[in-house]
Amino acid sequence: SGSGKTTLLRAINYLTPFSAGEVTIGGVTLRPGLSERRDAALLCAVRRHAGMVFQSFHLFPHLTALANVMEAPRCVLGLSEEAARARAEALLDRVGLGGHADAHPHALSGGQQQRVAIARALAMEPDARLLDEPTSALDPRLVGEVLAVVGDLAAAGQTMMIVTHEIAF
Repeated sequence: SGSGKTTLLRAINYLTPFSAGEVTIGGVTLRPGLSERRDAALLCAVRRHAGMVFQSFHLFPHLTALANVMEAPRCVLGLSEEAARARAEALLDRVGLGGHADAHPHALSGGQQQRVAIARALAMEPDARLLDEPTSALDPRLVGEVLAVVGDLAAAGQTMMIVTHEIAF
C-alpha cells in the first residue's frame, strides 16, 4: 500500500499529471505540463488507446448496465445507437451479464458492477486496459467472477496492466 501503483496507472492516461518522463501509448506521447483544456485532443487520443477500469467501478448510477456500456462508444466514438447497443450486448454477454442488461448499478452485486466496468472499458476497443485493483472492493466469494473475466481477456490476447493484491493471480 502507498507505493504508487494506482498513481502509475492514472499517470499512464494522464488522469494524474506527472512532472517528469513521458508515456507513449498507441503512438501518442504524453509529457509533463499537459492541460485538460489546451491538450484535450491529445489526451482524448491516448485515453482511447488505454481503457481504465477503476477500483470503485465509477458506473453511472442513473443508467442501466447496457446504457453504461453504450455511453462512451456513442458519445466519444460516434457510434449509432444500434451499433453501440450491439457492441454493448455482446460485451455484457462476454462478461457473463447478458441477463442483467436492464439492471441499474444499485441492483447489481459488486462483482457484477466490476464486470460492467470491464465491459465498458472494452467497448472503446482500446489497445491496452488498465485495471486498478479490480477485486479489492469485492466480497471474497465474488473475486473469482472478476478474475475469471480478466483471465479470459488475457487468454484472448488482450494487453492489460493490472494492479492487484491477488498474488496468485
